[in-house]
Amino acid sequence: MITPKEIQEQCLKWWKDVLLSSINSVAYFPKDISRIGKVSSKDILNKLSNYKQSIELLSNNSKAVKKIGYSLFIEERLFDKIGKQPVPHKISIDSIEDYLRVTGKEKEYQTFLKNYSLIQNELPLLIEWIKVNPTRLIEHDTWLDTLKVCKYFLTTPKPNLYIRQLPIDIHTKYIWDNKVIIQSLLEFLIPEHINKDEQKFELRFNLKFSEHLIRIRFLDKTLSPLDNATDISLTVSEFSVFHSHCDNIFVTENLMNFLTLPHLTKTIAVWSGGGFNVSHFKDIAWLKSKQFYYWGDIDAQGFQILNQFRTYFSNTIAVMMDEETLVSFTSASGQPATNQNLQRLTESELKLYNHLRQNNIRLEQEKITQTFAEERIKKLLQGQPSYVF
Repeated sequence: MITPKEIQEQCLKWWKDVLLSSINSVAYFPKDISRIGKVSSKDILNKLSNYKQSIELLSNNSKAVKKIGYSLFIEERLFDKIGKQPVPHKISIDSIEDYLRVTGKEKEYQTFLKNYSLIQNELPLLIEWIKVNPTRLIEHDTWLDTLKVCKYFLTTPKPNLYIRQLPIDIHTKYIWDNKVIIQSLLEFLIPEHINKDEQKFELRFNLKFSEHLIRIRFLDKTLSPLDNATDISLTVSEFSVFHSHCDNIFVTENLMNFLTLPHLTKTIAVWSGGGFNVSHFKDIAWLKSKQFYYWGDIDAQGFQILNQFRTYFSNTIAVMMDEETLVSFTSASGQPATNQNLQRLTESELKLYNHLRQNNIRLEQEKITQTFAEERIKKLLQGQPSYVF
């Protein structure tokens, strides 16, 4: 037999539909509880005492006793051996008030009505969004400020400002603290102005953000746009329009290697933060015509980064990532790495990659002496007489 707890559980499954009926002004009640459970003479005979307690519990929590809640309809049925016994044959919820008492949703429902009324008056464009997301009016309860954000973006869909700069009467962290629901709302309100391929909130909604920095060393001082400045940093967007007249670009995995590269004519070095941060270079058009040299650690990850970088710049030449360099210095244990299909490696590079991965070997490039590094770089470029070391 069904219990008051099971009645509540069934009612809770109606919650979203109940909210939608309030929006659409459609009567949802009365509504019967389904699956109240069939009672057989065997059930009663075997556990008569328990059965009577269950009927009493069901009756004592019904509307007839508590004046509000579920309505319980009981009929007398004649059973063999045990005679007439009370059996529930229908349970119903007659009104929204009864429903809210059974589910304990009174406070949440009032919050829903309050926020729905506010949105309906302030920004009725969101009614269709509410029909898809009715429970969000309860889960989120600072709608006055949220609507300020929505109204601003409706009039200024491409602010090109930092979030802090937006002329909205809210605290400076409000948008960031509530970005999940704000993103959902803006995607509904201004879909034609959204950068849908961008995942980052600021990029998606045409806002400025704290950009990643690219550090540049002018290994040939004559290439520097600033007098006496050989080491500068630019944001990724600034770097994308910078355009150096260099012929060659060195990219290093490690900062110290970047800082100690020797003088090279027609050459700059760039550092994007190390590791897989080389991805910041992939869509920068002016880099496509340059000759790249990548200097990474001699370990599995170093070759994975090299492979990734060659997907952006296929002409990239590896620097000191070879067996000769590995055996010239003392290596250490590396981090375990799974096998990856690195199609951009040369045959010798792939052979070394598998050796490093299978034997868990690592040689950080910072352990290579400066003399060795400069000699190898010179040897790499010695066929080009324009270089001066």
